Parts: sequence; C-alpha cells; structure tokens
Amino acid sequence: MNRHYFIFIIILGLVTLFSHLLRPHLELINITLLHLIPVLVIALRGKMIATFLASLVAVILLNVLYVPPLYSFTVDDIFYLWSFLIFFIVGGLVTSQAKKIQASKIKEILLNTLSHDLKTPLSSILGNTTLLLEQPKLPLQSQLDILQEIKTSSEQMNRLVASLLDNARLQGGDSALRMDWCDLEDSLGVALQEFYHDENKLKLSLQHDLPLYWGDQELLVRLFVNLLDNAFKYSPPNQAVHIKITYAKTKAFYIRFFNHASPVDPTEIANIFDIFYRLETAADIKGSGIGLSICKKIVQAHKGSIEAFSQYGGIVFYITLPVIKHPPRLFKENI
Repeated sequence: MNRHYFIFIIILGLVTLFSHLLRPHLELINITLLHLIPVLVIALRGKMIATFLASLVAVILLNVLYVPPLYSFTVDDIFYLWSFLIFFIVGGLVTSQAKKIQASKIKEILLNTLSHDLKTPLSSILGNTTLLLEQPKLPLQSQLDILQEIKTSSEQMNRLVASLLDNARLQGGDSALRMDWCDLEDSLGVALQEFYHDENKLKLSLQHDLPLYWGDQELLVRLFVNLLDNAFKYSPPNQAVHIKITYAKTKAFYIRFFNHASPVDPTEIANIFDIFYRLETAADIKGSGIGLSICKKIVQAHKGSIEAFSQYGGIVFYITLPVIKHPPRLFKENI
C-alpha cells in the first residue's frame, strides 16, 4: 500500500477517535473540519482521483457517524450536502495548487541537473581537448588516455540527454510508444555497446530461443542502458553484474539485474525509482538520479512492473513485461 494512503487511514482513524471522545463538546462543524485534515494530506500529493476517493471516504464516514439520522446514509438537511461538497472543492483546489508546486519544483531540479550534470562532462571534454591541441607532442599513451576520457564524458552526456528526451516522450503515455516486434537479446546487446566493460564483469543467463516481444525497441534499449549504467556504477570492481532473461509461455518476460553492493536501507529502496532520488551512499558516484525513474516509466508504459530489493549481498531488480501481443505464426516457426 502506498505510504500516503496508509498515512491517510491512520490520520482518519485518529480524527474519528478524537471526535468520538470529545463528541459532547464539539459541534458538527468542528467535527467536519477535523475530517477535512486527512483529505488535505492526500490532496497535497497532487493526484485528483486520489483526492476524490479520499474525500468520498471521509464524507461517508462523517455522514454515517455524525450526521442525523445516525448510522445511515440518509441526510435530512440540505446544509449537510453543501458541507460535503466543500470537501471536494477544497480538496480539488489544494490538489491543483500542489500539482503546480510539484511542476515548479521539478523544473527547478531539472535546471540544476542540466547545469551540473551536463556541465561536468562538458568541462572534461573541453579541458582534455584543449590539452591535446596545446600539447600535440604528448606521448601516445597519454593521448590515448585523454581520448578515452573524452569518449567517457561524451557517453555520459549522451545518456543524460537521452534520458531527458525519453522522460519527455513518456509524458504522452501509451500514445508515445512506437510498438514493433523486438528481440530482447538484441536490445541488450545494443545497450552493452554503450559501455566499455570487462567480459568477466558480466554474467548473462538468457533463455534459449526467446520469442519476439511486442514493444518499443528504442525505449527497451534505454531500459537496459539505464539498468546497466546503474549496475556498473555501484558494483565493486572485482564483482560481476548478473543479468537473466526468461520467458513464461503466453504470460510474460522476466528480467533480472543483480549487482553486489553495500546493504541499502529498506526506506531508501522504497524511493529508489523516484525522479532525482539518489542513495545516501552514492555521494561520491556520478549520476543525475533520473535513470531508474525512466526505467519505471518505460516498464509501466509496457504494462509491466519493476521492483528493487536489497538481497543476496547486493541490489536486485526484477522486471516483468507481460505478453501484450503474440508473434505471428511465421515468427514462431523461425525462432
């Protein structure tokens, strides 16, 4: 259960208990205002449907317990109906303002991300390029090392820009997907080409003869790129990253990414897919905090699910991609 809904239930229960204990000393208007508090808690999330449902629950509870005739849904005074309407109006107004505040906050964080995370690799590229131009007689190995740094910084910039563009595209929901038949093994291979990695640091376990998957090839590659980037950054130098892809006939594709890492607090794991969220232990690791949030959006756009757990001495990501469409018979015969 979402923690916001859990908080709503707790506050609503406390308000109801408080109202019952002080019922002889409180007027109905006071009790009504008290029951508006848990609705405001949900409204601050900026989700209109959640606010409507929270208002409905609070209004029903208020009606049954406090509005004459008691313990029924009957209302014998139009004044009470107007009181209930106020719940929805106030909740809706707060939700609307909360959405504006969240949008403003996201824009501010986005600007900070662009100014910092793009500036760092760009400065590296400019600095190293200047060094090559001003000292053309550097030893060959030094030149190769500098060029490798330029390449690494360029790839870092490319991944960040691609993530930002994918995030913007995914705002369009399902309509933003460009669906076609995809080979997940090929998608993983394309993603791996973006990284310089030691073959010993990668352990693949791919089910034989994986069928084609109906999805957005470009976004699926981005899903793998972001998961690989996260795994390589947080994995110790001498430990391998484990990737497993299996298929349950007619049901779903199951993807698992695992990398060894220091233990992560469960509360941090719960927030790991939030945009711009970074682990407290990641202060010395470069990153923008948007990669995993993009992963979640990509998986959800494909009607799937993604979960993270701190187990087996590291962090494991479980992705489920349901079979949305079955390959034509021709494809089945060829795979």
